[in-house]
Order: sequence, then C-alpha cells, then structure tokens
Amino acid sequence: MATIQETTQQPHRLDDVPGWFPVLDQLLFDWFLNRQETTEMRGDLLEVGVYMGKSAIFVGRHQRPGERYTVCDLFEGDAPDDANQAESTKSYSALTRRVFEENYLSFHDELPRVLQGPSSVVPGEVEPRSCRFVHIDASHLYEHVHGDIGAARDLLLPDGIVVLDDFRSEHTPGVSIATWEAVLNRGLRPICLSTQKLYGTWGDPEPIQQELLAMVRERSDCHLSVQEAAGHRIVRLKSKGMRAPEFPASKHAKAAQPQPVPQETPASAPAPVRPAPRRSASRVRRVAVDLLPPVVTRAIRNARAARRRPVG
Repeated sequence: MATIQETTQQPHRLDDVPGWFPVLDQLLFDWFLNRQETTEMRGDLLEVGVYMGKSAIFVGRHQRPGERYTVCDLFEGDAPDDANQAESTKSYSALTRRVFEENYLSFHDELPRVLQGPSSVVPGEVEPRSCRFVHIDASHLYEHVHGDIGAARDLLLPDGIVVLDDFRSEHTPGVSIATWEAVLNRGLRPICLSTQKLYGTWGDPEPIQQELLAMVRERSDCHLSVQEAAGHRIVRLKSKGMRAPEFPASKHAKAAQPQPVPQETPASAPAPVRPAPRRSASRVRRVAVDLLPPVVTRAIRNARAARRRPVG
C-alpha cells in the first residue's frame, strides 16, 4: 500500500481528500444509510479507522439530530503492539489528527466525537446496541480485526449494518480470515460484496437484499453476480463506469467561487487612434543615403545632379 504524504492544501471536493473510497462504495454507503433513514431507523454512526477522513466525511452527511457520530483512529499515537506499530509506521506515517480534523471541517460545521487510540477503546466508549451503521477500516492484522468485528456485533442494533474494508485484498489476509470466520462461525450474514468491502448484518439480510437487487437491476453501470455459498446468498457488485453520487462542495470551494461583478455605466467610447503619418519617399531616400559609405553617397549625389543639369 502506498503511503500518501501529508498535504496542507484545503480540499474543495471529496476526491481532493486522500484515501481509498471507490465510487461503488460511495453509492452503497448512500443507499444503505438513506434506506435506514427512509424506514425511520434511528441509531448512532461509528467509523473505526478514518485515515485522512474521506469516508468519514461522507458518512457524516447522514448524521441526524439526536444521533451521535463517533470515529476512532490511532492518528500519530502509539499502537498497542509491535506488529500494529510497524503497520502504522509503514502505511500511515503521514496521518495526524490535525489533518483529519481540518479535512472534516472543510465539509462540516462540527467534528464527530473523536477517539484517539486503538480500536480496543471503542467498546468502553460506545453504548451497546446503539449503532445503526458501523464501518471498520482500521488494522489489517487478524487479532485486531477479530476484536473489531466482535465489538461491532455488540454495538449494532438488531438490523444494523457493518461494513468491513479490505476483506479480500492480497495484502490483508488477516482481514479475509477474520471476515469469513465471522460469516461461518459468528453469525455475520453477508448482504453484498463490493470490490473492497463486505456489507453484512447480524439481523435478517433477506428484505434488504431484495431491495438492493431491485435497485441494481435497474442500473446499467453496475455488474451483478449472485451465488450461493455455505448457506448464504452472496451478492457481488462491480462498477461499470459508475459516477459518484452528488456530494456538496467544501466550504473552501464555496468561498473560492467568483463573485458577481457589479454593473457599471459604460464609459464613452475612446477617441479613435490616428495612424502615424507616413514618411515621404524622398525623406526615406535621404536617410538611406546618409547612412551609406561616403564614396557611395558621393556617387549617388553626382548622379542626381547630372539628371537635374539642363541638356544643350
């Protein structure tokens, strides 16, 4: 995974924020969260592992009055063990809490509740059965992901949604093992898979899967595959030139928009510029003669005098 260097440039669009949040996942986040709001499901929001804030900014748009939004990350803090510290140093050395907060406040008026520390602090800070949506994108080490999934199960409402990032990336086998172990042995039920993320629930996935399939089948920009595995219906989705959902520009972009120029009474037309007078041919010839060598100049003048001398 490439390390993205810290930047002080203020983001104007969501794509200006460094991070990994594909268009398909933006669509799915929007769809799941909007569905919860349409069905009047209330609950808190949680993101574990925020990096520079790209997905956190997106989720924050769905926080409603009375709901709490909590994010957790090590930022520049110390990891709980050597393996996690090595992972953090290698891939997230540019991450600081200040950068995250500045990026978030470029799009929102208030910060979410920020927990700075390992994901193990989350269960002690978030009420059990309080969350409707949990996004886990923290450590890729099996032990930590196993714990994060267990925490999500305890924190989610009965039909809440958990999203697990990097569940099948080649560089994150720990996430893959912890994810499928949860599906096979810990009651997690997949709703759908994107290229990077597994969307699941500990509730009944059938109603939401049916609505999701109906939505996707009406689109021409999303490839759909449905398979059965170990008693689970696996819905696989892949973008086909999909465009990101609308997202408001940052406050910096709004401030940078050009202001209308006040109308002014048009001034009187300026006087036409007259062309410079042309020099006469005789004057030009005189100047040319003056610039020639003396011998040539005398010859030309003698020739002229001879032409003016009367014949007879």
